[in-house]
Amino acid sequence: MLNSGSYQSNHQPSYQPTPAQLQVLQIASEFAYQIWESRTISCQTFLRSYPLMQTLTRQQIDDLIQDYTLDENYQSADEAQVMSGLRHLRMLLMMRWIWQDALGVIELEQLTDELSEFAGGCILFAKDYTYQHLVSQYGQPTFIDDKGTQHIDDMAIMAMGKLGAHELNLSSDIDLIFVHQARGQTDGDKAKGARSIDNKRFMTRLGQGIIKLLDNNTADGFVFRVDMRLRPWGDGSDLAIHLSALQKYFANHGRAWERFAWLKARVVGQIAQPFYDELQALIKPFVFRYYVDYSAFAALREMKSLIQNQVAQREDLDNIKLGAGGIRDIEFIVQAFQLIYGGRHPQLQVKSCLHAMVALCEIGYLKRPTYEVLQAAYRFLRRLEHAIQAINDQQTQRLPHDPFWQHNLAITLGFGNWERLLTTLNCHRDNVNIPFERMVTERQVPAQDDTTLEPTNIDAQIAQLDTVLTGDSRAQLQIFWQSKMVANLSDEARTRLDDAYPVILHALLEHQEQQQLANTALPRLIALLEAICRRSIYLVMIAENPNATVELIPMLSASPWIANELARYPVLLDNFLQQRYRYLPDKPELHDILRQQLLRVEPEDEEELLSVLRLFKKNQVLAVAASDVLAERPIMKVSDSLTYIAAVVLEAALERSFAELVKRYGYPIAQDGDPVTEADCGFAIIGYGKLGGLELSYSSDLDLVFLHKIKEQGMTTGEKSVSGMKFAARLAQKLMTYLNTQTRDGRAYEVDMRLRPSGNAGMMVVSCHAFETYQLDKAWSWEHQALVRARAICGDRRVTTRFCDIRRTVLALPRTIEQVRMEVTSMRIKMQKHLGSSQRKQQAGRFHLKQDAGGIVDIEFLAQFAVLAYSHDYPSLTKWSDNVRIFEEMALLGIWEVQVCQDLSDAYLRVRAATHQLALAEQSLLVDEALWQETRALVQAQWQHLMGVE
Repeated sequence: MLNSGSYQSNHQPSYQPTPAQLQVLQIASEFAYQIWESRTISCQTFLRSYPLMQTLTRQQIDDLIQDYTLDENYQSADEAQVMSGLRHLRMLLMMRWIWQDALGVIELEQLTDELSEFAGGCILFAKDYTYQHLVSQYGQPTFIDDKGTQHIDDMAIMAMGKLGAHELNLSSDIDLIFVHQARGQTDGDKAKGARSIDNKRFMTRLGQGIIKLLDNNTADGFVFRVDMRLRPWGDGSDLAIHLSALQKYFANHGRAWERFAWLKARVVGQIAQPFYDELQALIKPFVFRYYVDYSAFAALREMKSLIQNQVAQREDLDNIKLGAGGIRDIEFIVQAFQLIYGGRHPQLQVKSCLHAMVALCEIGYLKRPTYEVLQAAYRFLRRLEHAIQAINDQQTQRLPHDPFWQHNLAITLGFGNWERLLTTLNCHRDNVNIPFERMVTERQVPAQDDTTLEPTNIDAQIAQLDTVLTGDSRAQLQIFWQSKMVANLSDEARTRLDDAYPVILHALLEHQEQQQLANTALPRLIALLEAICRRSIYLVMIAENPNATVELIPMLSASPWIANELARYPVLLDNFLQQRYRYLPDKPELHDILRQQLLRVEPEDEEELLSVLRLFKKNQVLAVAASDVLAERPIMKVSDSLTYIAAVVLEAALERSFAELVKRYGYPIAQDGDPVTEADCGFAIIGYGKLGGLELSYSSDLDLVFLHKIKEQGMTTGEKSVSGMKFAARLAQKLMTYLNTQTRDGRAYEVDMRLRPSGNAGMMVVSCHAFETYQLDKAWSWEHQALVRARAICGDRRVTTRFCDIRRTVLALPRTIEQVRMEVTSMRIKMQKHLGSSQRKQQAGRFHLKQDAGGIVDIEFLAQFAVLAYSHDYPSLTKWSDNVRIFEEMALLGIWEVQVCQDLSDAYLRVRAATHQLALAEQSLLVDEALWQETRALVQAQWQHLMGVE
């Protein structure tokens, strides 16, 4: 490997730092000092050519990149040598930058600029290098414009976030988006050994090649971690998007938070002027509105609320980026002003946070004192961030817990000890928190038309509550106030409890007046208070939201399930008090909410990922439960919402699992011989049972089957490659870990894999071909019944399409009605015998809504019988996986009488609604038979009529 120091090392003396300089490096960074110790000669030679007291120009950086990627013959090196050379160069530059920063000989802006220039140089090198290799295989990508002229298609690499603003820090990842010009084909000539592929595939491979060169973690480390999650549609979408698709995305799907992201977007390097102009013509009007953008206020309020919720949930005082008064809060303040006013003031259309602050001060949106404290805080926090990351070259913004590194950090930053550093840090945080709290609006208290909502006489209300409560309830309340927990509360927490109590009192009295259920609500309320008192930020939420607290108490009395969820997971309370359940988001909105939350999780932070998935699921399910208690939605809409939530969680878990494994092993080979991509990952999740039939309840587990279309014997493309079969199996295991693992926030979902081919004895994931063979040759009749309720949930469209074809074929196999009737009846008798209620319970007048004769399983079996018996002659019956639409189709086709189908659907929905209410009340499905005689008799009569047996 040729490098820039090879000539000087033979002809010039090496650089020798002073003992004092070496001590500074040793104190500042274990990582950089180890580089110096293990590669002293290389480091000395490098610093001789690029002294610590000098800055680096872009030209010098580009020359270094070129030098470190040439072989001994001054030719472009092979891929392994290039990857090694770039990583060695990064190591030397990082050692130098960390040392300069610790010595205080480089300004913040200069350091972030050099880091950003190095990233830009590496990106452009990786693009050119990969492009040349791809062109030799496929020719150049081309497209034809509106006038019929052929052009070469180019890809613009958009730098987002810190890189876009030239603010990269020492261990930043780089956020990128790949945009190419248009659809088309490469001009590969078979006669010259090149084959033609479409531009999408070419650009995907170009993107994959860039990521591999920079991101892959080899024995030499990495160059930059590459994060592609900001691209339109996020993880699981095409790696590169063309201009017209980007235009449609901005017009129809672009969210306000994405305007924040695109605010800093910058093209890396040079592209043709017409292409650049087209890009800017799309981005600028998406980010900036010409008139003062008041429409952004609601979205900004929502984003601020998300930030506050995360701070409250984490109570993460060690995080200088995400904690209260941290870097993110400063960026929010500055970018909010830019979004609202940037259309009218072009000088606000700048990328850098510091430059934007200057412009805001000059225009007058930031007062001079606010500007002074914000820019001082920003500089301090960024310098602290660099010092934290320098310790071990880790992408972290958390203060160290180790006293040794706390001391070293304080010394590096010029403080005598750790306490002085913390005092300065907290002062800056407080200075940031004041303008942040003022931004957009404070946490909202709903408009209060009723003046009685503000309790004026606490003693009178306590006396009034006394007359309402039973002796048991009064005793419980007294035990709470006299408990050790309340006695041991901090002064701040006790003050917050005292502030919240009048609001709680008022809400209890309101509930008694309206529903006479204060005694039902009180024990559940006390359990909730016991859970939140030590995390007293939740008491503040109650005190600040009196109207919402009035709405909370009826929920507690109506549903012990809701009360228990809130007590077990108090982090759910904030969303609940904001009454999000008044509007249930549809599936695309749920996808967007989760995507936003996941973007705040660092790619390596698996613990936080699991937490976000679980809290998203719990928050959304709780909102559905509240909506159900209010009886605002029909049962099918409630189940649809619960099913959408599960589908969105599964999709996110699959995307993240796939990304993690690709990083480790590279891409597996699809059955068509090409590597799979993010958009077509070769893997799909199939939902059975309640998930497949769109019938999820509050604590339903998920019946899943995993299918793939990956070459099982083919090896993945990574340096550490594994077989396609092993990749698929590990992907399935990773998914199960993300969903099933028990954390402090519970599980995302219980997963049941027993319906896969061969059940528990079978492979965790099978190919589509193996699944088809099993279904046609080996599956039992009950497995075909289960297939009626199966549905593709997410994953590779080629796999889900193949599954739908297999399902349709299997369900439409020729069967005699008598044969199906006998098999379904036999299975039903077995189930009833094992799962139905005992003879003794039935004699006592009890009826199991699900398993007993005339219950929900009878109705489900009738729908499955209909599909298996009649689909050969009526293929449209295979379209649906839910019972109601199967019955509708049977009526439409005239196979069964319309009234019969309607009666079955009505009975089914009635029983389903009851099972939901019982779940919310935490009661058994074993109910008083007398209340269900009519429905049960109807179902049993139809069973006898249609199946010919009792």
